Amino acid sequence: MASLLLAIIYVSFVSLGLPDALLGAAWPVMQTDLSVPVSYAGGISLIIAVGTVISSLQADRLMKWLGTGKIMVISVAMTAVAIFGFSVSHAYWMLCLWAIPYGLGAGSVDAALNNYVAIHYASRHMSWLHCMWGLGASIGPYIMGAALTGGMHWNTGYGIISILQIVLTLVLLLSLPLWKKSKAGSQTGEAAVPLTMKQILKIPGAKEVMVAFFCYCALEQTAILWGSSYLVMNNGMDEETAASLASLFLMGLTVGRALNGFLTFKLNDTNLIRLGQGIIGLAIVIMLLPLGNAASFAGLMLCGLGCAPIYPCIIHSTPEHFGEENSQALIGVQMASAYIGICCMPPLFGLIARGLSASWLPWYLGEILILMAVMCEQLNRKTAK
Repeated sequence: MASLLLAIIYVSFVSLGLPDALLGAAWPVMQTDLSVPVSYAGGISLIIAVGTVISSLQADRLMKWLGTGKIMVISVAMTAVAIFGFSVSHAYWMLCLWAIPYGLGAGSVDAALNNYVAIHYASRHMSWLHCMWGLGASIGPYIMGAALTGGMHWNTGYGIISILQIVLTLVLLLSLPLWKKSKAGSQTGEAAVPLTMKQILKIPGAKEVMVAFFCYCALEQTAILWGSSYLVMNNGMDEETAASLASLFLMGLTVGRALNGFLTFKLNDTNLIRLGQGIIGLAIVIMLLPLGNAASFAGLMLCGLGCAPIYPCIIHSTPEHFGEENSQALIGVQMASAYIGICCMPPLFGLIARGLSASWLPWYLGEILILMAVMCEQLNRKTAK
């Protein structure tokens, strides 16, 4: 039963990743088609992130009411409907409207699934699950790039992804009886009494891990959202090719998480996080070197490779840092903090790209990386046993 549930969770992580990088890959074309400034991508990203913050903070309560299985089905179905809405939208305000169910569908399922895996499975499974997210997120831009280079509209790319999401929703719906038979699947990491935000903030290391998650998702999503625009504005690449190559970051992320699963046999979560941060630093230096397209390509891929272990290892170490009884509440607020980072930082870089240039992307990522590294080290110090 546990193995079959794990396989279903793997499928779910693929579905979570499918739509995540579509906006960044298609935005150079969408911006022209919709006749809006380049910074307006940040507005859509902001709406999605706000919805995700709201649903993440409700994850503990929803877990007790619905259970993991129903949360999965409802959330993926909401995402499928939202992506279909994107596929039939022809105005910016319509995209903003459909971004609401998109965001609400993502947060609670993310928190619930991550907590379940953190408690019940080894660190390698957490990395490989997030590798599946990266696989889904890599497939999305590839499909969008293929649609654009094939002479189709960006709406067509969204339409294809919506069909895949609908199929995955049906698969998850058929899996509901398995979750009903699994007590672990319906009561994942449940504390006797839900913690209030005030209680959570008093736990040593809670503030630090929240800031670290803020920084990580800010860095990751800024690279995903603006990678394509960076290639266009910094390297003079045509928009269609840049849309296809925007998946370089996600390719590095996906390959890195596959490798990270094997590295967990030799390195613990803390050392893998440090290794990832070092690789991101190297990637940023390479992107800053005046070596043309080759440096930009290598930098984006290495940046994704460095990001690979950080998210799954921080999540997996949450029960160890804070105890299983607190892990669901902590992971919920970590997810909320992460998406607050998504709310603030990609749109902020959008203003920089509009006022200056998207070529400032490496400097922006570097500042976020430094703050994340400092917070991770303080977390280790405060929760050391």
